[in-house]
Amino acid sequence: MLAFFIRRIIYAIIAMWAVSVISFVIINLPAGDFVTTYIATQLATGNLILEAEAESLREHYGLNDPVYVQYAKWFTRILRGQLGFSFEFTEPVRIVLERNLLNTLLLGTFTVVFIWVVAIPIGIYSAVKQYSVGDYVATFLGFLGLGIPDFLIGLVALWLILDLTGFLATGLYSVEYRTAAWSFAKMWDLAKHLILPVAILGTAGTAALIRVTRANLLDELKKPYVTTARAKGLTEWQLIMKYPVRYALNPVISLTAYVLPFIISGSVVLSFVLDLPTIGRDFLKALTAQDIYLSGAVILFSGWLTIIGTFVSDLLLAWVDPRIRLEED
Repeated sequence: MLAFFIRRIIYAIIAMWAVSVISFVIINLPAGDFVTTYIATQLATGNLILEAEAESLREHYGLNDPVYVQYAKWFTRILRGQLGFSFEFTEPVRIVLERNLLNTLLLGTFTVVFIWVVAIPIGIYSAVKQYSVGDYVATFLGFLGLGIPDFLIGLVALWLILDLTGFLATGLYSVEYRTAAWSFAKMWDLAKHLILPVAILGTAGTAALIRVTRANLLDELKKPYVTTARAKGLTEWQLIMKYPVRYALNPVISLTAYVLPFIISGSVVLSFVLDLPTIGRDFLKALTAQDIYLSGAVILFSGWLTIIGTFVSDLLLAWVDPRIRLEED
């Protein structure tokens, strides 16, 4: 187990460095830079930017340096905990991220819990009651959830709620609580506003996990040990929950790799549709404005969170299923 752990640590460090390079390349792929976007914005509003002023801005932000020099400076600052300066928000990246970090963590965490709580029981039922009406309904809803984009579901849900109740279900807080100090009333208001975005964000993940749980459990139910356990007199539900379900839920552990980055990146487009104060909305603005430090920090941390999640899921799977670490030894 120690050798398995050390190998995973080494792989994770190499992968994190590779992600930093890929992240920096991605944010520099579009033609131009932040100053180019800034000039276009100013021209659209009737303001003329002189070439000398544009060059001064590029020099000030280090945009005239070679790409590898920009990367070295950027990555060195990241390692020191200095995330750089956001051109779009005209303040340090750390402050921009901290502003909506709590909202993002709450939304992502509750969405992941919603996915697991809803998908696993439905997946188990769908496998045990294969080809029943409930199985067909779950299958239909699963394909529907995978096929319809979150933002479209959000738009339809907003229209229905507004038409039926007259309530505009946007944001995470009511107007009176947006700048108020934390209290029980504010937490209750947040809980009410979380229901819609959590349900919408969790649609695709729930649909996918239902299909995965169903397929894996069906495979386990066909194995000889199930017949043997049934012959020993266990009731059907005791048999199912004691053995096949435990083995079929390995993919749920594997999904840990996607939980952490989902907390940040899962609500990028939906944040604009539902006016959610999350890092995802700031990230989309940064990409549009070619704000390399803010967008680069979000891409980098999302990639690193994926690696950390993969590392944790590998350790959990090796602990739950010894066959995994034995295959590598």
